[in-house]
Amino acid sequence: MANRKQFIQQSVGAFAGALAIDSIFGRAARAATAVTTPGSTGARSLVVVNLQGGNDGLNTFVPLGDPNYYRLRPTINIPQDQVLRIDSSIGFNPKLAGLKSLFDQHRVAVLQGVHYPNPNLSHFRSTEIWQTGAPDRIIDTGWAGRYLDSPNLPKDNLFKGLAIGPILPKMMVADKTDVPTVDNLKGFGFRNSRDEQAHADKILNGNGNRYPFRSPYLELVQEIERDAHASSLRLPHLVAGYKPGVDYPKTPFAQGLNLAAAVLASDVGTKVIYISLGSFDTHTAQRARQDALLQQFGDGMKAFYADLAAHRIDNRVLTMTFSEFGRRVGENANRGTDHGTAAPMFLIGGGVKGGIYGDHPSLSDLDVGNLKWHTDFRSVYATILERWLGVKSTDVLGSSFRTLNFV
Repeated sequence: MANRKQFIQQSVGAFAGALAIDSIFGRAARAATAVTTPGSTGARSLVVVNLQGGNDGLNTFVPLGDPNYYRLRPTINIPQDQVLRIDSSIGFNPKLAGLKSLFDQHRVAVLQGVHYPNPNLSHFRSTEIWQTGAPDRIIDTGWAGRYLDSPNLPKDNLFKGLAIGPILPKMMVADKTDVPTVDNLKGFGFRNSRDEQAHADKILNGNGNRYPFRSPYLELVQEIERDAHASSLRLPHLVAGYKPGVDYPKTPFAQGLNLAAAVLASDVGTKVIYISLGSFDTHTAQRARQDALLQQFGDGMKAFYADLAAHRIDNRVLTMTFSEFGRRVGENANRGTDHGTAAPMFLIGGGVKGGIYGDHPSLSDLDVGNLKWHTDFRSVYATILERWLGVKSTDVLGSSFRTLNFV
């Protein structure tokens, strides 16, 4: 309740005042003191793409040179003549032509064999592990939320974090920062506080009231919230000078990236943006579903970085992908794959040093049918925090992890 009280007080004091003066968006623009010169850590942003559902890494980044791949996947493999080859041993799924074009420009780093100790194959728990950065304990905040609470970021910037989608992911839950969620230019709302996350099943009751308790401030907060939703009509003012530099694909994912580009081009100090694509939970008929989703991902990223380049901000926007786990090596009886372990991560744009990092996990030396991971995902986070966002990773992750050299 203490955090809720703080949230209400902040809402009353900050949101109402901002809306009364001109709009929360004008205030966000004025508060964007973190934006400095291009190339500095202050000017940099991170976009996190959640390939939700457990993306199959083997059919994404294909080990075409390993006969075990074709032996263990007789019906769902990617034929060698269809793989977008990097060399004779590895290549991209043919639906990832957009991503491959960025790789050819040295703008994509592929990190192979990424996961964490004692893998958990539950969607819910493994997603929580990736989003909190804590495989060995349960915590209330997300790793990006803890970064957004960093004292070197402006406290009153309402847009230093942004989630594109209908709900706030745990990755963005913070102690001191309330992160807005935006579905599109027609829908805007604030959906944070640790209490809301902890009681997510109670946020919406039968009357549509997002707050399952009474408070002396409730009526005012609801009024402010209604104003925030009503001010969705004002959201275009945030991106008034923005025009897409390319035609984005007409998919929800690509349109979400279009919105991300608009916010990033507006220079309101947004440091982290979250967006998801899925579901990649391909237990049956994997090829059709995964191929369609990978096409959306590759084409969307190609358009996104072409648009950022047109606005001359592509070098200060780094994109990181993650999925809660990969899939098992062998296909199942339904021409799909079941929950597995290690999978590749993609780092795109920004100051990335393009190429392949780490060996592809063995397809013959398995852990009960699963790949053996070799790179802890927290090393990826530590690298981004230290070398891209310019903060001490131990302050966010709670422990020290080796950094990698992809940026």
